[in-house]
Amino acid sequence: MTRLADLAELVRAPAALSVPGDVLSGAAAAGALGPGTPALAGASVLLYWAGMAANDWADRRLDAVERPERPIPSGRVRPAVALGVASGLTAAGLAVATAAGGRRAATVALPLAATIWGYDLRAKNTAAGPAVMAACRGLDVLLGASGGRVVRALPAALTVAAHTWTVTALSRREVTGADRRLPGLTLAGTALIALTTPARPGPPATGPGRSGAARAARLGDLVPAVLAAGYATRYGRAQARVLADPSPARVRAAVGAGITGLPALQGALTARAGARLLGLAVAGAAPLGRRLARLISPT
Repeated sequence: MTRLADLAELVRAPAALSVPGDVLSGAAAAGALGPGTPALAGASVLLYWAGMAANDWADRRLDAVERPERPIPSGRVRPAVALGVASGLTAAGLAVATAAGGRRAATVALPLAATIWGYDLRAKNTAAGPAVMAACRGLDVLLGASGGRVVRALPAALTVAAHTWTVTALSRREVTGADRRLPGLTLAGTALIALTTPARPGPPATGPGRSGAARAARLGDLVPAVLAAGYATRYGRAQARVLADPSPARVRAAVGAGITGLPALQGALTARAGARLLGLAVAGAAPLGRRLARLISPT
């Protein structure tokens, strides 16, 4: 019998806390926050878990050499079970997305699911791997935006995609370690992401009677700025350690920091769109994710 704990490890269950913020930041940016948004976030989690299970199924022979403690090579989860879980979660994710957002959500969810499977089965071990994984996260943001003005969510999608590229590029060196050029590049990317995220799109309010609104807007802008700074500090510090010592253990720690730190970035994007309290709630998943990561590795 496959235990629930083994399945949780297979899908890297705690890492799913980094997923709903994609949909929420996209919905906030597109003006599409509504009753269906939580269901779209749930669909996103199902597709994410499907990708994790498919990843372990595709890597089962490699993991037998490099990570024999993983659920499949250790014998705790049979390959057929892992493939069934991945397929079932994919079908469930597509069904929930379509039920919650109709045809517009389905037109994003289908390419998202295809890109997830394409990464696991083909692209992961190629030079295109980080870009394909970045596309998965970008599409995830657009899934949340599918019920509104999608074009307004493109900056948020590109921001999350850029972050994902840095994490994925580092993750490819979790076993072998990295040379110092890679963490230098990803650290520079993280700094750029953190600097540009708090900037509010569009011109500030000016003119007679607007001074009070302008002051309120400036105070509100502190929320995304603080969240972006927290994201950069934690994830950047982990990458700086890799820069000093590019060993596999340091690389894995940086990847973990990138995964568990993503909600802070998503929260900053959500707050930037005007949903400040929701942004703070999204960012609140970061410390919870770090605690759960001590029980089940997110990488």
